[in-house]
Amino acid sequence: MTQSAESLFEQGIEQYKAGAPASDLIPVFKEVCDRAPKSSAALTCLAWLYLLEEKPNSALKAAQKAVKITPQDPQGRINLALAMLDSGKKGVRDHIDEALHVMMLSSELKEEVKQNLEEGLSRKPDWKSLQRVQKWLFES
Repeated sequence: MTQSAESLFEQGIEQYKAGAPASDLIPVFKEVCDRAPKSSAALTCLAWLYLLEEKPNSALKAAQKAVKITPQDPQGRINLALAMLDSGKKGVRDHIDEALHVMMLSSELKEEVKQNLEEGLSRKPDWKSLQRVQKWLFES
């Protein structure tokens, strides 16, 4: 019996939390996305992993799909904004504004995003785009 996309997703999240390198987890989340192509959570994670691995064009594609499926997810919007910044694309502000709007409505989501960004900087301390986005979201 093959593993379900959901259990594979959960395993990938646990491995990430345990400190597994993004490069090891990209194939796991690609597999989850292949099995569950409408999973915006899996696409959001895949985009994040690509960003950590400095693959902004791959991150852009995954983040665009995630936002198309779930436009109200602030982390998906933030990942899309980061991918756009890292690949030199325009239109970042709209996604930042939308993420800010949703975060104003949910302190739980705001805290989750804050933790995700801090965790991203712990894995990739010199990530200039993430530092900019963090400033826009939490110092405005």
